[in-house]
Amino acid sequence: MPFVIVSGLSGSGKSSLLRTLEDSAYLITDNLPPALWLNMYELAQAQGIQNVAVSADARTRAFLHDLDDSFRELSFRAPDVRMIFLEAADEVLLKRYNLSRREHPLGENLLLDFARERDLLAPLRALADTVIDTTELTVPELSQRITGLLKTDRRFELRLMSFGFKHAPPRDVDLVLDVRSLPNPYYEPELRPLTGLDTRVAGHVFATEDAEDFYQQVKAFVTTAAERAERAGRHGYSVGIGCTGGQHRSVAVTERLAQELRDLNAELILHRDMPSVTEAPLGEGAGGGTK
Repeated sequence: MPFVIVSGLSGSGKSSLLRTLEDSAYLITDNLPPALWLNMYELAQAQGIQNVAVSADARTRAFLHDLDDSFRELSFRAPDVRMIFLEAADEVLLKRYNLSRREHPLGENLLLDFARERDLLAPLRALADTVIDTTELTVPELSQRITGLLKTDRRFELRLMSFGFKHAPPRDVDLVLDVRSLPNPYYEPELRPLTGLDTRVAGHVFATEDAEDFYQQVKAFVTTAAERAERAGRHGYSVGIGCTGGQHRSVAVTERLAQELRDLNAELILHRDMPSVTEAPLGEGAGGGTK
């Protein structure tokens, strides 16, 4: 069971590192005294939790006196212990603190605090099997370093949802796209009670050259947005595809995107507003025309 200890200088990127691990399904405990590391490991093991990470830094300075003994006991019981220590140049730490306007844990003069903190955390740095200088690293670059180092190979996922604008756009997606300009099956009596899951409906939606061109542009835009999100260090990106009622066009487009964007691990979340075939109203525009 991987057990990761994160330490480092204040302002060096520990919070960003912990968020990366949390996104990779690690159980995170921030600012845990060394004497409790073994307890945390045993508790997680008893619950079947596979990935655990804790942090210790200047905030836990009152509990660092037994650091060596605590680390020795943990290493004996947990063979897969990793300690990562982050640091950065003083001028970069100073700039980061001036931007964040946060107070240093040692709380006197920043430059003096940095020097005192380096001395205080020297025992933790000496135990670390990996020391990363974040002076020149961006947050996405640090995330990529950690992902590669710990092989937290959680795959990027493109999450897709269809919906109807008349039921309100979703608020929990990164991107909302409007496909109401595509041919509307609602106006075909034999297609009206069906959904975008039916091949006849999909055939109608994509039948014209103009509709196919529009779809290809939507697909290219979604691909570009998702790839940029992945390069920025995100683990997922969500897209809502909307028509008027959420029964025909948005469903057909979402299903096709889910099939054709498998390289981005496209995953269909749900067709939010699509009624079942038996529930689809025959006399109203559930799938979406403008009345």
